Amino acid sequence: MQQLMSAITLGVSDLVRAKRFYQGGFGWASVFENEEIAFYQMNGFVLGTFLKPSFAQDMKRPAFQPDGAYALAHNVPEKGGVVPVMDKLISAGGSLLRAADAPPHGGFRGYVADPDGHAWEIAWNPSWPTDANGYVTFGV
Repeated sequence: MQQLMSAITLGVSDLVRAKRFYQGGFGWASVFENEEIAFYQMNGFVLGTFLKPSFAQDMKRPAFQPDGAYALAHNVPEKGGVVPVMDKLISAGGSLLRAADAPPHGGFRGYVADPDGHAWEIAWNPSWPTDANGYVTFGV
């Protein structure tokens, strides 16, 4: 089977608040939205923010809460871009999880949670080049 991911969908409590974070913080434009969901075209996949009750019903599972055992990542092309992106996300309703610093394996990163607690790593990694279209390549 091809290694392919088409979409990531996050359950949110308040779609307006989520749009303020993703549109105002990251500066992303939605490609579709209604009263339950907003989709963002990413580099090669789609990110969705879906109201939790509707999302649970769509999956035919009881309401759920994320356990926090994951993080999404947004890589920036330069080390100096990490803190400004984090600051913008915090001013758009996010909360600081970890201030930016250099991890032992190299690079520079920090963590911000969206208003629903979804963790975002904002990172610069010189071993993971990002092309002009925003595609990252794992390198060592």
